[in-house]
Amino acid sequence: MSHEAAAHDQSWMLSDVAEVPGVQHAVVLSADGLVRARTRDLGIDEADTLAAAAAGLQSLGVSLAGRFGEGGLKQHMVEWKGGFLFLRGAGDGSRLAVITSNKVDPGVIASQMVLQVQRFGDHQASPPRRRSVT
Repeated sequence: MSHEAAAHDQSWMLSDVAEVPGVQHAVVLSADGLVRARTRDLGIDEADTLAAAAAGLQSLGVSLAGRFGEGGLKQHMVEWKGGFLFLRGAGDGSRLAVITSNKVDPGVIASQMVLQVQRFGDHQASPPRRRSVT
């Protein structure tokens, strides 16, 4: 099964968060930015772009939380004209990224994301890649 087909077949994992009014797209990504699951209406190229950007943002957040915070990174929220990006951990190395309109209650989205992550829990565990020795 191709990477694209596998990500699309996993879209059921995002059904609850995708049904929240104002949610436009959602992606589960690995720590290194590979798409693990995506909502059905999000094309693979857009999903890949979102996953790569979210992985970079997560890396920055982890670095800042380690330097200036009092523990691990919990979540990100980025706001732009017309919408938001919400990003949080979703298991061992996985992340959940959600794009919404600007007509949402951020608290509702964050709460639904927590529930969604609990729902699929370890199913999406994505441990860091190991270097192969050749």
